[in-house]
Amino acid sequence: MNRSSLTWGSQFASIGSLLCLCMAIGLFAAAAVAQIPQGTLAGVVVDSSGGRVPGAIVIVEKINSPLVRSTKSNALGEFRVGPLEPGEYRVIVDAGGFAKFTTTVTVAVSSTPTLHVTLLPQTRVEQVRVEGKETTLSSQPLETTSSVQKNVIFAGDLESVPLAARSFANIAYLAPMTAPVEPSDPTKARITAVSFAGSSGLNVDLSVDGGDNNDDWIGGFLQNYSPEAIQEFAVRTAQFDADTSRTNGGSIIISSRRGGDNWHGGLAAYIRNSALNARNPLDNPAPEPKQPFSRYNGVATLGGPLVKDKLWFFSSFEYIDENASVSYSSNSLNEFNSLSQLASSGAINSAVSQVMASGALGGLIPGAVNSISVPSSVGVPFRDALFSTRVDWAQSSRSHWFLRGSLDRYRTENALVQQASLPSTGATTVSNYYSILVNQQYQFSQSWLGSLTLQANSFHLTQTRNSSLGLALAFPVSSTFHTISGFETFGDNQFATPITAFPIERDQQKYQFRYDLHRSGARHALAAGVNFIHEPVLRGRLADSPVLLVVFPNDPSFYLNPANAGAFNTDFTDPNNQTIVPPGVSGRFSQSLRRLGFFAQDSWRVHPRVTLNYGLRYDTTFGLFRASGREQNQNPTVIALAALGTPLPIPTGIPHDYRGAVSPRLGVAYAPGDSGKMVIRAGFGLYYNDLAQNGWAEAFQAVNGTLGGPSSVIDARYHTPYAIQASAGVERELGKNWRVNVFYEHQQGVHQYRRYQYISGISLPAAAPDVSVFRTDNRSRFDGVSFVVQHRFASRFDLTAHYTLAKATTFGATVGELFDYVNGVSDARNAFGPGEHGPSGEDIRHRLVIVGRVELPWKFEVSTLSQFESARPFTIGTPVDVTGDGVTRNDRVVVNGVQTSLDQFRGTPFYQVDLRISRPVKIGERVTVQPFVEFFNFFNRVNSGNNYVGDIGALNLPPGQLTDVTRICLDAACTTTAPITSPNQLRKPAGALGDFFGPGTTVGIPFAAQFGIRISF
Repeated sequence: MNRSSLTWGSQFASIGSLLCLCMAIGLFAAAAVAQIPQGTLAGVVVDSSGGRVPGAIVIVEKINSPLVRSTKSNALGEFRVGPLEPGEYRVIVDAGGFAKFTTTVTVAVSSTPTLHVTLLPQTRVEQVRVEGKETTLSSQPLETTSSVQKNVIFAGDLESVPLAARSFANIAYLAPMTAPVEPSDPTKARITAVSFAGSSGLNVDLSVDGGDNNDDWIGGFLQNYSPEAIQEFAVRTAQFDADTSRTNGGSIIISSRRGGDNWHGGLAAYIRNSALNARNPLDNPAPEPKQPFSRYNGVATLGGPLVKDKLWFFSSFEYIDENASVSYSSNSLNEFNSLSQLASSGAINSAVSQVMASGALGGLIPGAVNSISVPSSVGVPFRDALFSTRVDWAQSSRSHWFLRGSLDRYRTENALVQQASLPSTGATTVSNYYSILVNQQYQFSQSWLGSLTLQANSFHLTQTRNSSLGLALAFPVSSTFHTISGFETFGDNQFATPITAFPIERDQQKYQFRYDLHRSGARHALAAGVNFIHEPVLRGRLADSPVLLVVFPNDPSFYLNPANAGAFNTDFTDPNNQTIVPPGVSGRFSQSLRRLGFFAQDSWRVHPRVTLNYGLRYDTTFGLFRASGREQNQNPTVIALAALGTPLPIPTGIPHDYRGAVSPRLGVAYAPGDSGKMVIRAGFGLYYNDLAQNGWAEAFQAVNGTLGGPSSVIDARYHTPYAIQASAGVERELGKNWRVNVFYEHQQGVHQYRRYQYISGISLPAAAPDVSVFRTDNRSRFDGVSFVVQHRFASRFDLTAHYTLAKATTFGATVGELFDYVNGVSDARNAFGPGEHGPSGEDIRHRLVIVGRVELPWKFEVSTLSQFESARPFTIGTPVDVTGDGVTRNDRVVVNGVQTSLDQFRGTPFYQVDLRISRPVKIGERVTVQPFVEFFNFFNRVNSGNNYVGDIGALNLPPGQLTDVTRICLDAACTTTAPITSPNQLRKPAGALGDFFGPGTTVGIPFAAQFGIRISF
């Protein structure tokens, strides 16, 4: 070993240790990210009569690695070794007068398996226990000292379970308290999202090898990784330790694959096309031409020793060549053809000329629209390259390093085109993600270990829209909530919706320093750490090329009807239907952030059967409200409001970074009896998380302009949102192969985000401008109980099934979400009034997931990932101002004189059964060829979910029904109507659950088959 290297490493680690110890006595406090992907091995040593054996020597050797750790059992026979990097370990226990005990155990990411060692008298044969098969989801060891509710998915699970889109979301569904959710960002539709505890998936902390992988613009996951690059995948839903922050929903910890002393790798191919897919009966019913589709995934992996016992590497590469499409329904084609006839007749050009002559457009000159092409379908080609490589170096028996570099580069054409919008509303999206991470672990002594993590990552996105006419036409057929990015039917998509705005450019750069110090003892496992993230670039650009947006109250077929002659020109030229977007202000915004965090925690064996897990962290952010180098006191709207000098319902002043985010964590694990077959867990904690910045980007954009631009401000009384979380449960092994886990989770959301829309002359004095105010006053609640059953029978049968009964409620408006969205209010004058509170959009009362694998005769294997859930809620809005506050976009529909409430309607129950059939073939000693076929949505269930028309204007109603719906049309021409006797008569499916942002999502798809082959060695 190089003495200078060891000295340098020791000194560097000592500096980090000193910082952490300073924190432990309360001099500092903390901000940052997720847990280092490590585990701990705990255990107890007893003799054949059950008596505790003190002083036993415990040696833990990592297989195919020089890593060796050792300790001794204490007076109670207990021992603890860690932290340990994930992997397989050989455990040797030796005590005088007893035969040596040897076994292998798998230490998973973020886990603490408990080993019960029974030593036999020395005169008897040495006891050796070797596991016969790798650890899987259904066979991970019971943890009797941890209060965290979690599941670990292993590499073997990822290879055997059918994954429809091979994404994070597919993997996380294997854990209870999670659910599918449409991706909330159209720029990351293939990464998708995961709902935790009734949220929309934007409030989840994700780390890869200890490095931050959170998107600080929209929330959720940032960079995508191929499943081939993942060694283990831990999903934690409750009672996270104090080393985890920036989440009030869930936590996902990923450990990347690494090389070993044996060469290993493989090739795989996945093939799908339209011949293997069923039609979507909602969007592409017979006898229309079948929707084109093809998808090919190619995967290559290779790992092994560069220097045996010293230096290893592992690399993975996956390339996706997908040619998806949006195939228009008969209704959409009918409306598009009607619009095309209006263009051909000169109606659009005539109306534009009339508006220009009025001077309302200033210098804006929209392009001529002489014709509109109407295709039967639109191709959406998608190309993606995912690469990751990792090098591990054993510098010495005490010092270990690894370097990992990863990239994700993809391109999507005709992105954002929806079922009810023409190709002109689409865009070409190009994204580039890069990350590089270095980790060093240094063992000072048998008990003390330090871990240093350094990471740099970068993300760059561009969206180039297909049309630059300076004109956008929006009709009710397209302006539904669930076709969120397809608000415009034709023309320039402004990427702005009633919920949020999506940028046409994005850049995010992060540099992370993290140091963690661990002390492992038989009774105490101490940890302390500091995490600093420097994010000099968090910037973007919203669409800022002026466009004349015309929002029509009726669909094109209405205007083409001779009975409505002249209505198109009347509605086009009506100033109430016109908006110049954006209103003459630069769309650029920029931030530079620093996030700092400290934590301290302990896992204390207060009794042989009781472990107390407790800790404290503090989080803070610097520069959260500073945009483009300016504070909010330079926001023109803030200046204008301060100059009024009259009482306002809007607090004056500017917001400041919150400094009070102190987060206590407390958990207990009780293992009754001496068998180690049962554990009772309970815990409580606070979890702070600043929302990603897209919700209030308008306020950041405003500092670049003058009054007349975005009139948006952030409440001066800003408070970082947090969740009060409590959990309790019991886990029990039944016999050798069965295990059950029943646990309850409660989450109380406090200080969440809401948007108030104040209107001049109505909710504000006439001298004040219209203002959007972002406040942190929302509240939400989630309660859920999960029942988990796991069974494993040798290597022939694995089963994990979990059922969750839950309820999630919040305050909202058109849509209500827990924690992560900026929910609206229907009337800013009565924000907590009747109808504002209700279920969240992801309120799933019942959910059942079955994951299993069975080996059939002749070595055929069948595996499944099956999901079943009750209907989710949704809201139906109206395009007219019902409350009289001057705002139309947040008003809920009125039926027979009664305004409906938040998420009052329910969609349809969802279920999707995915199957995989394979037959491995051994060639020689090391090579396995495994052909397989996968079936997604095997029963071809029409999964509308809650994807129903969310705008009453898009339904077929008699004229004059937008303010108060009393009747509904029974035919397309509305020659026959019927009275509304139930609001459910207004339910109309708008597409499948996974169609939120078009093809490529993971759920709601029609039946699809996929062939593949995997060659591994």
